[in-house]
Amino acid sequence: MNILELLEKQAKTLPENVAIIETNGNVDKEITYSQLNEAVKRASTILLDSEIKAGDTVLFFSTMTIDLYVALLAVLRVGAICMFLDPSAGKKHIEQCCEIRPPKALIAIPKAHLLTIFNSGLRRIPVKLSLGGYFPFRVNLSKWESADVHKNSHDSPPDYPALITFTSGSTGRPKAALRTHKFLVSQHKVLERTLGLNIELTDLTTLPVFLLANLGSGVTSIIPDCDLRRPGFIDAGPVLDQIDRLKPHTSVASPAFFERLCSESVKENRPMESFRRIYTGGAPVFMSLMDLMKKSAPNAEIVAVYGSTEAEPISEIELGEISETDRTKMMSGSGLLAGVPVEEIDVRILKDRWGKKAGPFTETEFASECQGIGNYGEIVVHGEHVLKGYLDGVGDEETKFDVGNERWHRTGDSGYFDESGRLWLLGRSSAKIGERENEIYPFAVEVAAINVENVRRTALIEHNTNRILVVEPEEKGKSLDVEKIRHDLEWAKLDGFRVVEKIPMDKRHNAKVDYPALKKYLDRLR
Repeated sequence: MNILELLEKQAKTLPENVAIIETNGNVDKEITYSQLNEAVKRASTILLDSEIKAGDTVLFFSTMTIDLYVALLAVLRVGAICMFLDPSAGKKHIEQCCEIRPPKALIAIPKAHLLTIFNSGLRRIPVKLSLGGYFPFRVNLSKWESADVHKNSHDSPPDYPALITFTSGSTGRPKAALRTHKFLVSQHKVLERTLGLNIELTDLTTLPVFLLANLGSGVTSIIPDCDLRRPGFIDAGPVLDQIDRLKPHTSVASPAFFERLCSESVKENRPMESFRRIYTGGAPVFMSLMDLMKKSAPNAEIVAVYGSTEAEPISEIELGEISETDRTKMMSGSGLLAGVPVEEIDVRILKDRWGKKAGPFTETEFASECQGIGNYGEIVVHGEHVLKGYLDGVGDEETKFDVGNERWHRTGDSGYFDESGRLWLLGRSSAKIGERENEIYPFAVEVAAINVENVRRTALIEHNTNRILVVEPEEKGKSLDVEKIRHDLEWAKLDGFRVVEKIPMDKRHNAKVDYPALKKYLDRLR
């Protein structure tokens, strides 16, 4: 079984059900499951005529559109491998990724084809096709309507490669995360159960892998009418218009996306009443955001999901499950509550050893190296939807280890289990500062500080041997009670505070603090 077979099943049983809706200028474009399946068969003919065959790697540069999913599924249908990377990471990153896995073909929107003029890695790609519009000297893959139907698909076995994405290693050189058809199906099954996917749902879908899961379950996916490349800067108005008009039941998106969307919803008094369940993750999900989401979507269950590129999901927790006692613990340095691990994954807390080799272990040795309830350490995971390794093994030594015949993944996050079997997060294992009795995880301080009134973001850094808490106010010009912060965080033994207009965040998602940039900024303020 693979994703294509799941799609074909839906096309037979739900031919007239809408698979995907995209919006341009308040005009909704739909494609049904039978139409999507037909389009994939025709697009695969264009790929074969362009000499793209089984085993070839195809690089994609495209926003989320119906065209993208037709092309992606057509690539899988001919047995080729889909490759995605972040073009905003820069020229060097693109060239490194293309060296690690040289693509046979590039499928991109016209604007992205301009990158080939300036990037040698992209220029070397032999076959180039346009998606979603005309570009000179390129075959337009979106013209699949005029192509013949390619009746036979490549019989891809479960362990056949399907999808390659890239994640950064500790050295900064990209690591290629290779997902097989078996992995994608395993992930789909986990998402189908944990997200409650079924044919009656309409989902506002912001993440490509979740749209694939929706297609496998017969869900109708709505692509938000905004620029998803920078979710922290979206224009929320058109998305709220979609929600009012199309009335989605569920959504999965990053915290930055929901911060923008829900803030606008509350500001404009436009409650999102159709939602029944909303999931957010991919970056820290603080209580202040979950409360805002509940205010803007009063009928929805609000669920925070913890996971990573290599293991999604790991755990989840619903807002209603978080007690006042839990909130008090988060305010006093206990970290961020991430909930009970999903049943398809095995999660352990390894004794703190980040930066050092882990394993291989026998099962007995591994048991002795794992922490008990209440004791913190490194979060490690194992399961069918946990990535077993990177392409050609490059990067495995950093994040993988074996227990007997089983492969485990090191998340690089620290945490612990409480008496109820719930996972608490303390932040990156490498971020811990101080020694022994004086050590502290900056993330635990940030979780507490962000819940203070008029605090939007916080970051604790060690600057010139001092623990400095940097605070970004929610509103410019509104007073910030620094003395209250100092009093509430007395347990953190801070050396100083700095209120800044804006804390630098990662450029793409606007969801994680850019600590190197923040340190440089503070140096300039001296």
